[in-house]
Amino acid sequence: MTNKAPKPETSWKEKILIIILIVVGVALIGFFGMRAMHTYMRIHQGGLSHNATDVEGIRGWMTLPYIAHAYNVPEDALFEALDIPQAGNEKQSIMQLAREYDLERADIRATLQAVILQYQQNATPETDGAP
Repeated sequence: MTNKAPKPETSWKEKILIIILIVVGVALIGFFGMRAMHTYMRIHQGGLSHNATDVEGIRGWMTLPYIAHAYNVPEDALFEALDIPQAGNEKQSIMQLAREYDLERADIRATLQAVILQYQQNATPETDGAP
């Protein structure tokens, strides 16, 4: 015969605390799940795609190489337009570059938009080799 230790009784306060924690946990999962779903839907419907044309989509978190890739513009053209050295600044966001080089974010955005629009207007359509 084995002697089993009796299970300690949980008080009603502990039971209520456990229920509250479970409810709060489920609510947090639901809240952040909905936020993630809305963000996914927004990006999926109107996010930047390769060769994007709407220059209003430029945001402060973007890096110049990201913008160059998204808008199909040479990176060096963006760095030259802002008069910022490319070396060491490839991973800096527009906001970080504005702080580091004491530039106005609105001026950076306007300059980038002008350069992108200029490249888009002067771009020749790509052909697949057909005459």
